[in-house]
Amino acid sequence: MLDTSQGEPSLPPPATAPAEEPRGCLFALSQPPLMIFLGVIGGLLLLAAVHDLFLL
Repeated sequence: MLDTSQGEPSLPPPATAPAEEPRGCLFALSQPPLMIFLGVIGGLLLLAAVHDLFLL
């Protein structure tokens, strides 16, 4: 229901500082050791695929 009183206007509750968001997958992918590891694994998979396709 709408407050129609002529008293002081009601103020919204004070804003609180937003809580720190949990770190997700993009934060994990920004870590250099993980990217090096994934690059090595990807390179090995690519090398195995090229070997299977062209040399066998």
